[in-house]
Amino acid sequence: MDSCEVVHRKKAEVAVVRPRVPDHVEQFCPRHLDLGKVISLLEDPLTTNMLEKHIFVLKKLFKRKQQGFLLRELASISRIIKVCGEKADKQPEYCSILCEALNISRLPFLKEKVSDELNYAEDVKQFLSRMGYLMGVSDGEVRRKVVESVKSYFNCSSPSKPPLDGPQPTSPGYRLQLLEHSDLAKTLFLSAAALEHQPAIKLLLLQTLQLLSSTSDMNCALMLSVRGAESVCLRLNEPDPSGLILFHSSEILWNLLECSNKAAVAAQLNNLECAISLKEAFNHALLNASRHVDLQIRNDLLVLATLFAENSCALLIESLFAKQLVALSTFPELKSSLVGDLKLTYNMEDLQMKKLLLNLLVVMSRDPATTPIFKEEQVILALLTLARPPAGPSEEKSGSRDWSYVQMEELQLQALAVLATVAPLMLDHYMACYGNVALLHLLDWCARQDGYCGQGHSFHATGGRGSKKAHMRYCIRLMRAVTSLDDKTLNQDLCDQGTIQLFLGLLMQMESSPGDEDAFTVEMKSDMQVILSALCESDMHRKELFGSEGVGMTVHFLKRGAGMFYSGLGHNKLLLATLMCVRTCIVGCCPTEDFFLAQDGVLVLLDLLSSSPKCVHSVVLATLLELCDNQNTIPHILSWSDGGGRTAPSLLLRLWRREEEELGVSRNHHGGITDPKQPILAHRKVDDAELMSTLDTASAAVLEMQENLLAKIYLIFCRIGFEDLPGLSVKDRVTLSIVKRYLDFKVSEVWDEISRELSLEGVRPVTPDQETLRIARQMSQRTAEEVVAEQEEILRQHAQEANKEEELMYEEMKSHWKQRQLTAKSWSNFVSKTSNYDILKEIKEKREKHMETIRTEPTEEDVAQRHEEVFIGKLMVDTDSDGRGSVNLKVVQTPVMAAAHEEVLLAPREPRYFNTVPVKD
Repeated sequence: MDSCEVVHRKKAEVAVVRPRVPDHVEQFCPRHLDLGKVISLLEDPLTTNMLEKHIFVLKKLFKRKQQGFLLRELASISRIIKVCGEKADKQPEYCSILCEALNISRLPFLKEKVSDELNYAEDVKQFLSRMGYLMGVSDGEVRRKVVESVKSYFNCSSPSKPPLDGPQPTSPGYRLQLLEHSDLAKTLFLSAAALEHQPAIKLLLLQTLQLLSSTSDMNCALMLSVRGAESVCLRLNEPDPSGLILFHSSEILWNLLECSNKAAVAAQLNNLECAISLKEAFNHALLNASRHVDLQIRNDLLVLATLFAENSCALLIESLFAKQLVALSTFPELKSSLVGDLKLTYNMEDLQMKKLLLNLLVVMSRDPATTPIFKEEQVILALLTLARPPAGPSEEKSGSRDWSYVQMEELQLQALAVLATVAPLMLDHYMACYGNVALLHLLDWCARQDGYCGQGHSFHATGGRGSKKAHMRYCIRLMRAVTSLDDKTLNQDLCDQGTIQLFLGLLMQMESSPGDEDAFTVEMKSDMQVILSALCESDMHRKELFGSEGVGMTVHFLKRGAGMFYSGLGHNKLLLATLMCVRTCIVGCCPTEDFFLAQDGVLVLLDLLSSSPKCVHSVVLATLLELCDNQNTIPHILSWSDGGGRTAPSLLLRLWRREEEELGVSRNHHGGITDPKQPILAHRKVDDAELMSTLDTASAAVLEMQENLLAKIYLIFCRIGFEDLPGLSVKDRVTLSIVKRYLDFKVSEVWDEISRELSLEGVRPVTPDQETLRIARQMSQRTAEEVVAEQEEILRQHAQEANKEEELMYEEMKSHWKQRQLTAKSWSNFVSKTSNYDILKEIKEKREKHMETIRTEPTEEDVAQRHEEVFIGKLMVDTDSDGRGSVNLKVVQTPVMAAAHEEVLLAPREPRYFNTVPVKD
């Protein structure tokens, strides 16, 4: 009999009907709390209103969990917290239970097995998400506990003495890792809107969101998914007695920029409301900044303004924020009413603000709408004032409030860098502010040796520590930017002030100390040559001013060759700039060209063509081609030869063959034509030509002439001629026959393209035009066949010459062998006479008898005949004066000494070998 029935018996006189209590409630044992029964107690319709019972059981439950929640119990704990959270608004008694649960949740979760961390990961994520939903409870203490609990997760210190047995705490980073995969960060962020009347909790929440956004990209992505950047930006100017909301909000925005998608942040901030909010926040930080942290907030907001300018400068202009920022960038060099009574302390934070403002000018200049603002606020004048030569440390006034020596150097270099971007947009203001005078004055200061020691700490001062190299580098870069616009007034003003002679002197001065050459020095040399090219390109008088000094400079740089082309220091740009300087400053002016030829400039160009990479060949050939308009250039080209004896025509033909090989043109092993129907067209380019014919583009055959070297080589040969060229091999002569007909082949190729285009378009030409196309095709094939026949004739003549040379070699070998035999026989006779007395006696008797028969005085002819017994033929080669004629053989006689004079042969000397000598006609 249960207790309920007993009660009914004792009070039978009172008819009270009550709901029956479930069995599991009566059997609930306080010593062992079953979480399932606790959940049933909270959710069962019969017990859902038993508030006192709920509070009693939950307190018992959480009192026994003071060491932390087990991972396997988190699913049930989450359900209990959910039910309590739903009841908390109507029954505040549950708030204390939630606070107790949140206090326990600060402790590390407990695992009974090593695998629990992986097995119950999903339960942990649901538990963390459930904690975030508790921010919907209106009770301030619950909200505070939620935020404090999440904030405590970033204190990863584990218990000093974990228990030796029983459940063990999870790893320190386990909870943070799973927090990223839950929606806790998003829920907390959304709850900020409900904390308008709870500023202390809101400040604590912002601190927690700052931690979440600074430690995880996934948390930042969750915040952005609910337009977190826009929400934070719009709340920058909310009332803040503590003065910390602006700081934490700016830090959150900064974290979102750094740790997440920058484009997504920019897209959320791309509206006028955010621009106005940012403007008001920046003005507040600018005028009320007194502490170091306030100055940092001001600079962070300036970075956000830069982000605005990068994506939509129009919003800054529309909100009048752009005008204020431009005016502030000219302070303190110029005074503006928009700046007001702003006072700078010239500390590092103020320096950072000034540098950010200068960088903002570069970003804003990309929008043409900002140009009128720049002109109105006299940005060019402010930058030129800032870029003046700095005063030395000894010239600084003691006690004056101004930028320090090091700070001034950084600002000066950045001002020069900004001018290189801004000045080309406002050349009229640049000229009105005498920009060229200021730059040349600065450049003159850079060239002087006055003991200036650059600090070289900033980005722009890289490579210039201890010198003025950084100042000169940015000054030259700025001059290159303004001269590249080809403004006649500006360029004439520079030339009138002696810029050409100044740059020539600086170039040779830098070359006098090659040990100091680095990437920045090479960049300056390249920029100066580009500036000289821009100044002299279209004015003959300036080319004359370039003169012999400029020619010497260009020849000097060309002689350095292309050995360091791939060094990574910029020598490739320097070489191309030098070649550009030759084409624009020398070519076209006869006196300057003569100076260049006298300095062997053409020979240096050919040396460069022989040793440089392929990417330079086109520029070198174009320069040589333009120089060939001067008739004095041709002898220089024909007189050139490299160390291996290769001449200029041979070098050009070698480049021709290499170009054809890269284009895929079919050639035999002698370099001759293999397909008369397509003598110069690559087979793999036929399909490309057909594809281009369907587009609205120029002819592929014409475009191909601009892309490769063949047309330039052909035109050079047209200048130097195709006949009587020195140093050509058989392969060169075969290739030359193709080069000679290049224009004919190219015209035929264009006719073929026309025919293919008509065929692809389905157009049939009229009969006369079709006949013209057929005749053009036949002429092309006939020309190719003539070239093939000419190539075969060249090869046949070469084969004949080779046979003649081979026969001559064999004759030489036979004559040499015959001479050796006769010499050996003479020596054998001499040895036999000296070793055999009978033979010597016999020879003596024969000689005496012969002497007796001669009664008369012997003549000179007889003496010669007596002393010359054997004659050996000697081959003489008769060639033409140029060494290329036919080979004629002549025989002269060489005596072999008789026995009477063979004693002379015994003397030690070198044997006389056969040699050929030319016989003049």
